[in-house]
Amino acid sequence: MMIRTFTWAPSEGGEYVLKVMNSADSHNITLIEVQTHSMTFLHQRGFPAQTVLPTRTGQLMSLEEFDCGFGTQKYLVRLLAYLSGTTISKITCSPQILYDVGKMAATADAVLLQMEHPNISSLQRENFIWNLASVPLLNQYIHLMDGDPVQKVVKAVIEQYQIQVMPKLPLFRKCINHGDFNDHNLLVKPDGPSKYKISGILDFAHMSSGYFIFELAITIMYMMIENPNPVDVGGPVQAGWESVFPLNEAERDSLYLLVLCRFCQSLVLARHTVIQQPENEEYVMMASKTGVHLICHLWELGKEEVERIWFQSAAQFSQP
Repeated sequence: MMIRTFTWAPSEGGEYVLKVMNSADSHNITLIEVQTHSMTFLHQRGFPAQTVLPTRTGQLMSLEEFDCGFGTQKYLVRLLAYLSGTTISKITCSPQILYDVGKMAATADAVLLQMEHPNISSLQRENFIWNLASVPLLNQYIHLMDGDPVQKVVKAVIEQYQIQVMPKLPLFRKCINHGDFNDHNLLVKPDGPSKYKISGILDFAHMSSGYFIFELAITIMYMMIENPNPVDVGGPVQAGWESVFPLNEAERDSLYLLVLCRFCQSLVLARHTVIQQPENEEYVMMASKTGVHLICHLWELGKEEVERIWFQSAAQFSQP
């Protein structure tokens, strides 16, 4: 079962989102508490993150028992403030909004370094499959792509991660990753006749301890999905990122492969999830068709050419 979200406007005014966690996540109350605290922490520091409304007893979440079609089970329930705006997936992203997304992602991770919580260690999610440190774990699911031509590219990327990226992990700067700065988790509002500004950051379910460069790679990958010129996305996102947190040599040298690794995670884990949740196939496979095309295109262009495009564009964008 996926996380269920319901939006409504009560008669007394205001709009809210009721979020029902799936049964598996509902067993990890400590982790959900830290994620909830992170949202409030960012909101208090000026970020457009959702806030959680307490229950009548002052709790930020409630464990409720009901039947969602899978028998009676217990589910964590939270009531969140509604954030207005349009998902970035529905607009044509200018270089400026891509720059702003990169800057927002870097700033959020930098601010989260200041966060304290008695259970912050729960973000050390060992073998969390969506963390980019877990790319080698994809090998256990790679057989699900048998017969798919893209499997060859995915295998090659995983191999290159182990050879080229893993030895550099000690050189990456550590942080707490939001982990899912995708085009459906970022909201924007018009800002003048032809510009947009970020109005919402959603879905903190992929939060984990990681590295700054992971967040940048994840953000670039997702901003490519709906863009008509996807290879050009990396430059402005990187420029926005480096306006806050300049990359070191090891991070810069790993960016290309890490973006490809996020495509690999998306493609492989989508197939795994469909087997477990066939009723959600349309939603889960939403980005897969585009993802297959993009990972093959980036692989064919090669590291040197893609880096040339991204790094030159980022340098030009940063110039006054």
